[in-house]
Amino acid sequence: MNEVLNAFTVDLEDWYQGLEIGPEQWSGFASRLRVGSERLLRLLDAASARATFFVLGYAAEQDPDLIREIRARGHEIGTHGYAHRLVYRLDPEEFKRDIERSLDILTGLVDTPIHTHRAPFFSITRQSEWAFDILAECGLRSDSSVFPVRNYRYGIADAPRWRYQVRPQLAEFPLATYRLGRRNIPVGGGAYFRIFPYTLTRYALRAINAEGGGAVFYIHPWELDPDHPRLDLPRRIGLTHYWNLAATERRLERLLGDFRFVPLGCLMQQEDRTH
Repeated sequence: MNEVLNAFTVDLEDWYQGLEIGPEQWSGFASRLRVGSERLLRLLDAASARATFFVLGYAAEQDPDLIREIRARGHEIGTHGYAHRLVYRLDPEEFKRDIERSLDILTGLVDTPIHTHRAPFFSITRQSEWAFDILAECGLRSDSSVFPVRNYRYGIADAPRWRYQVRPQLAEFPLATYRLGRRNIPVGGGAYFRIFPYTLTRYALRAINAEGGGAVFYIHPWELDPDHPRLDLPRRIGLTHYWNLAATERRLERLLGDFRFVPLGCLMQQEDRTH
């Protein structure tokens, strides 16, 4: 029996870009993108694991050498858009301009085409499914923006839990969830990885693999940087952003030892061969 592969994905953005702070204010914050990114790259190297880095266009502009280094280490580069805006707060033309701007930047930095996308905050929801048409129009072949859960900021709770075609030429890879009764439990990384006990995450991902599916896991570099600045934020934002950051690096090291991870593109190729 072939070993089940899982996709390790990274939303490459700086600490303040995940706090719903608009781009017009970003210049007022100190960058710490390299702190968490370098720790994450060391962990991936030690585990001989490769990942998909969904790179924010703005971050690539600020540190193009980091993006080149990530690619040189064998990781896949995808787009996270340019300005980290919630998709459902944009109109289709604004979204298209944001994607095209990010693609222009990234294709100038790496030696391979950009084929995959993830929306900021997983913000392709029922009200913004028009975004799939634009992604396909821009030549992207896969997306990983759908979280099959209910959340105040994102989610399509009744979306498939496994890869599916959202458009004829565009495959969707939802974030990992564990089915408990009639509810999907988010176990695919981020704040959930820090909030839930590691044993629960491991159990859930093993259950997903036992069903024959590859799990899509995600993390942000700032989650490996517990010393990044602490701002006074609304409780539901600040609590999840800062919760248990000191545990992330140790937990990731365990996770990378317990499961086999590849970039999203490799997972897609394997599934294409077996279906």
